[in-house]
Amino acid sequence: MSSADSPESPESGGHPESGGHHLILGELTDHLTGKTLADTLDERYRQKIARLLTEEKGYDREMIRPRIELMVRAGENRARLKIDFGVRMDRRTGMILLFGPGSLVTRRRSVLAASRLIEPYQIPVAVITNGEDAEILDGETGKRIGSGLNAIPAASELNRQMESAAFSPISSQRAAIESRILYAYEVDGACPCDDTICRL
Repeated sequence: MSSADSPESPESGGHPESGGHHLILGELTDHLTGKTLADTLDERYRQKIARLLTEEKGYDREMIRPRIELMVRAGENRARLKIDFGVRMDRRTGMILLFGPGSLVTRRRSVLAASRLIEPYQIPVAVITNGEDAEILDGETGKRIGSGLNAIPAASELNRQMESAAFSPISSQRAAIESRILYAYEVDGACPCDDTICRL
């Protein structure tokens, strides 16, 4: 098993170059794109999620958009974030997944805000995961509709959910509010060494 196959502890090998969960253990190959990425504990979990989507949930690689860049604003403050995965079917995004280590509860509002900013419509399914557990939220209502990695919708299930989804348009006023919320949670509250956030 390669170092990228399992999110093991740093003691399993490699030469750390930074601290905490951003330890750089070497390099790995991205499961979806084939690109070479820094091998960190967080990235190992992202790769685990990508393999779950393609190997167990029935999604083609072409359906999954990794590392979606999203600009958020709060007054004069701006930042660029990366949303870990977006799943597209029939030319529409039906689900997003946001990875974050630690508690899932504290990230619920972040993933809901992102589900109202990536597209001009409400994305039906929003998932927050720490790589070991997951919460699946109804984008429209914000209610939890499933928990655990096994509850992440498979391709056939997401297709059915999208058929009945409203894909409600997001007004500019609503988008501005959601942008402020996402900035507060993901930028103001970010770990200083988080390189997925770029303050502008």
